[in-house]
Amino acid sequence: MAILIGIHPVKEALAAGRVLDRVLVVKGAGGPRIQEIVDLCRQKKVTLRFETREILDRSAGGDARHQGVVAIGAEREYQDLDSVVGGELIVMLDGVEDPHNLGAILRTASAVGVSAVVIPERRAVGLTETVAKVAAGALEHVSVVRVTNIAQSIEKFKKEGYWIYGLDERGTKSYDQAEFAEKAVVVLGAEGNGLHDNVRKACDFLIRIPMTGPIPSLNVSVAAGIVLFDWKRQRGFAK
Repeated sequence: MAILIGIHPVKEALAAGRVLDRVLVVKGAGGPRIQEIVDLCRQKKVTLRFETREILDRSAGGDARHQGVVAIGAEREYQDLDSVVGGELIVMLDGVEDPHNLGAILRTASAVGVSAVVIPERRAVGLTETVAKVAAGALEHVSVVRVTNIAQSIEKFKKEGYWIYGLDERGTKSYDQAEFAEKAVVVLGAEGNGLHDNVRKACDFLIRIPMTGPIPSLNVSVAAGIVLFDWKRQRGFAK
């Protein structure tokens, strides 16, 4: 994973259209050169985060010459949403922040035959080096799409004939009782918080994994494996 530090290298990378996972700018920084970085991020639709100097120092590998700007390159280029419409099964992640969880979900998605995994630009992990390592090669076989708004993307899939299944502990039907449509989207929530209200309301069905112990929910990557392999079971493992 490429790390770019300093105003000029980051500005040139943005201007050239290089694929970047995110750009970090130190909180409180200002001036025309910083503003140019901010404007380029918005123009190129690159995730921009304002962080403390300690976080930038750590992201830059301890190199204090970053001038308050650090860019982190994506491990792989993201796909366009329109390019994955038509696939049989789409997985959408509503704010998964742990790179180990995202990597594990991508590995499961590859094993099951998921057409694409959709992730949000903000408040979620992107395709970092850790994600790629945990995915163990799955990035070569699963398209990853990054969108500005998960709920709006759900509406787009609905217009294309997909049915939306949100995994939520408040779901009325167990996952193994769900009859998945030929074109389906499975939506999984963030660690700890689950699905956002607007995302949950956008789903056609809410399904759950029954729990008998005192802990109300599973790790999101474990839950993804259970539900996605049940989708595969319904279609026959030989396919």
